[in-house]
Amino acid sequence: MNIWNDKRVVLTLDAGGTNFVFSAMKSGEEIVEPIRKPSNADQLDLCLKTITDGFQEVLNLLSEKPVAISFAFPGPADYKNGIIGDLPNLSAFRGGVALGPMLEEKFSIPVFINNDGDLFAYGEALGGVLPAINKRLEEANSPKRYRNLIGVTLGTGFGGGLVHNNELFTGDNSIATEVWLTSSRVFPDRFAEEGVSTRAIQRTFLENAKGNYSNELMPKDVYDVAMDGTNTDQDAALKAFELFGRCLGDSLANLLTITDGIAVIGGGLTGAHDLYMPAALKEMNGNCYTASGESLPRLVQKVYNIDKDSEFKEFASDYSKDIQIPGTDKTIKYDPNPRLAVCFSKLGASKAIAIGAYAFALKNL
Repeated sequence: MNIWNDKRVVLTLDAGGTNFVFSAMKSGEEIVEPIRKPSNADQLDLCLKTITDGFQEVLNLLSEKPVAISFAFPGPADYKNGIIGDLPNLSAFRGGVALGPMLEEKFSIPVFINNDGDLFAYGEALGGVLPAINKRLEEANSPKRYRNLIGVTLGTGFGGGLVHNNELFTGDNSIATEVWLTSSRVFPDRFAEEGVSTRAIQRTFLENAKGNYSNELMPKDVYDVAMDGTNTDQDAALKAFELFGRCLGDSLANLLTITDGIAVIGGGLTGAHDLYMPAALKEMNGNCYTASGESLPRLVQKVYNIDKDSEFKEFASDYSKDIQIPGTDKTIKYDPNPRLAVCFSKLGASKAIAIGAYAFALKNL
């Protein structure tokens, strides 16, 4: 399936707790000016009317009939059947709301709903970092190619998705890759999102800062303190991002142990990556220990931050050598250095999610 040559039109929605953004895609690109509406997330009837009105307004802008509606919703749900359960940031949805079937009745076209982390990963796998990395490896004459990708989003929450060989892994209950609920070795009594989210940075900074700050301060405020060498709380801000990086690295190490693929990071906190990625890489490429105290690498593979040219060069190098096949005079190529890459989204989470939604609809049609 080549979504870039596909002329079918799909209606899309970027659903957030505050705003809904409606659009339409063709050949992997938006073809209308997005329409933004308040989500009215605490009033079910008004929220549902907002959704139908938004799609109708996009439909009115089109000169051709769309083949489907496809979009992301935040949080776990029965996505296969289009039923939204209890969502913390869309409080109107409680007890099961048949959103997909409602939209199919209204517009008489198939409707596909997925988790936003899943569609982010799917968009990056088909039209983002995964094909870009493989192209760079080909241009560098590297024999390596990658087919697996784990995508994570950093922001108010910690989301994720998994793609294998261009197939989105959704699980038997439509709730695969709920990375926010994985455990943390940094904070063993907490789930991962408590260390990898906006509130984690806020909490750590406020616990260590000497000055008076509002509880409403955002990570951008903490970042500004971290970059201000004259601020007496610079160390507290740097510590907040360093601890965030350790927690992120811990979660990524667990995910890469299972997926053995490329990791791509997106979301609102990517802008501060220079403050937390060193700690994340140190955690992934660090050690763990046996009960007797023996030190072992945390991962079998070495992880490279390929957004740095020097690390990509090492990542793309050919380490293979000829080894003899026992009992014969033949040889075979062997690469003794398994390696993985982590990088940041170049599409941005919103566009990657839209591409993922578009591709998911076409594949299922």
